[in-house]
Amino acid sequence: MTTSPPPTSAPQPGRVLLASPRGWCAGVDRAVLAVEKALEQYGPPIYVRHEIVHNKYVVQSLQKKGAIFVEQIDEVPEGAIVLFSAHGVAPAVHAQAAERRLTTIDATCPLVTKVHREAVRYAQQDYDILLIGHEGHEEVIGTSGEAPDHITLVGGPDDVADICVHDESKVVWLSQTTLSVDETMETVNALKARFPNLTSPPSDDICYATQNRQTAVKKLAENTELVIVVGSKNSSNSVRMVEVARNAGAPAAHLVDFAHEIDETWLEGVTTVGLTSGASAPDVLVDGVLQWLAERGYNNVETVTTANESITFALPHELRRNLR
Repeated sequence: MTTSPPPTSAPQPGRVLLASPRGWCAGVDRAVLAVEKALEQYGPPIYVRHEIVHNKYVVQSLQKKGAIFVEQIDEVPEGAIVLFSAHGVAPAVHAQAAERRLTTIDATCPLVTKVHREAVRYAQQDYDILLIGHEGHEEVIGTSGEAPDHITLVGGPDDVADICVHDESKVVWLSQTTLSVDETMETVNALKARFPNLTSPPSDDICYATQNRQTAVKKLAENTELVIVVGSKNSSNSVRMVEVARNAGAPAAHLVDFAHEIDETWLEGVTTVGLTSGASAPDVLVDGVLQWLAERGYNNVETVTTANESITFALPHELRRNLR
């Protein structure tokens, strides 16, 4: 009597854990909509100082509609309309725009504006302001410009030993809104050890969307062999999410702008992929990655929800009236 071999089981489909929340935050949504609304109301060209948000796809899409991105105000023709990006600008930029008789639309994220106001208030009270952030980032440049004589940039814990202040009883920390929460608090703790009377801002400066996306990516890292973050390399919050995933235990984590940038070798031995996106990346790019993964057998998509977001911001007030 012969026995037949046991049936072989069919290969199991790969699994994708899709983070929620992910992608565009309220500030990015407001800024992009502001450019589109300005183009609709006044027609192209609409000039935008710096990238409206740090995402290659978004910038290219708006360029096709008639937005012109410039680095400096003197690149904008006199009398034209210029829109300031979500990252904010220093008061000197507003002054330069006025000198050139430019019509301005300020699409600075309200959460960044909050940090600007905190900087002004503490400077008026003659505090030394220790701004935690990355040198050269547009948001840091804008915030520093609010009170340049009072602000010292702190890149991380290693910078703390070299800080000099005028009065150790009047020192406050502020931060760039798109940093890693864990990284920021490590620096804050080092500052508190150095300056026991250090004042904290009224509320944490790390924005709600950054915190929520980092919490979600930590959850993905616990249950996946690979985390893919959709976002651009110049997007601070997207880069931080990759770092957070790795620090949370993900064996591998990578940042991509588009699905075609994924290296198929990343999938070797991977049964579960975690997928999320930075606060400046639209969901159409995530959909492209989902399709790319499905074509390679990762058909089982499960949403992992760690927070519910309902925050919205009104359009800049300049777009709620006729600028001309």
